[in-house]
Amino acid sequence: MSKVNTTVHLSGLTMKNPVTTGSGTFGSGLEMKDYVDLTKLGAITVKGTTLEARPGNISPRIAETPAGILNSIGLENPGVDVFIKYILPQVAKYETPIIVNIAGSSVEDYGEISSILDLEENVAALEINISCPNVKNGGMAFGTNPQTAYDAIHQVRKNTSKPIFAKLSPNVTDIVEMAKVAEKAGADGLSLINTLLGMAIDIKKKRPVLGNVMGGLSGPAIKPVALRMVYQVSQAVNLPIIGQGGIVCWEDAVEFLLAGATAVSVGTGNFLEPDTTMKVAEGIEQYLNDNGYSDVNEIIGLAWR
Repeated sequence: MSKVNTTVHLSGLTMKNPVTTGSGTFGSGLEMKDYVDLTKLGAITVKGTTLEARPGNISPRIAETPAGILNSIGLENPGVDVFIKYILPQVAKYETPIIVNIAGSSVEDYGEISSILDLEENVAALEINISCPNVKNGGMAFGTNPQTAYDAIHQVRKNTSKPIFAKLSPNVTDIVEMAKVAEKAGADGLSLINTLLGMAIDIKKKRPVLGNVMGGLSGPAIKPVALRMVYQVSQAVNLPIIGQGGIVCWEDAVEFLLAGATAVSVGTGNFLEPDTTMKVAEGIEQYLNDNGYSDVNEIIGLAWR
């Protein structure tokens, strides 16, 4: 197999290959080091991090569906200070770019955590989770309202010089509108998509399965929705996209690249096979070779270009 260029550039973030990990599905990366060569990933996107430690939602937190999973973890994490002191130095040893997914309950939270992480040289970029409830706005998720989405993203932009990627919620009427809002607010790129809101009911107990009633649906079931949104958004904004949603094999990843994503993120696929990221990265390179391409950037957006 001849050598092809798999390096991609996303507004200040350079990845040796276009494969990263879905926040919340790969821990900090350390949990997966026995299954994945972390040095061979394009980037490691760590689980959601907040200002203070969070215990997460009540259990059950995960429910299997016919083509994916529902999760309602509730952003359980030790808080940004613990992450910086104990986790970040260990992950940084692998010399793979680290993307930190950040979340908050208020606009101020987003600004404060981004200013703290801005000081950390081992943090390559920030991914803004705007699917969190805004406690000052009746619990409505930041990402479902153009103004609150703008406010959260813009606050991060004001508090960091690092590349920021807005992780957009699919639970909106017009994803293109939200992408344009993120671009206007100062995002350097987009992550598409976050989970779809869903639920399951236990017919024996006659009660919702998840302790928090509703949760985020991920896995193969949402891939057609995610792919459609990447295809639409990539033609509407001038921002690189990290495509995600149901990628469990290299063929899925290639579809996202053809649809206009510059990079891809493997989430639920990590639960199916811990080394899915490696198989996806190798499969993309093989596809390029087999089809006569010398550079992965040649196929980005080919489905509409």
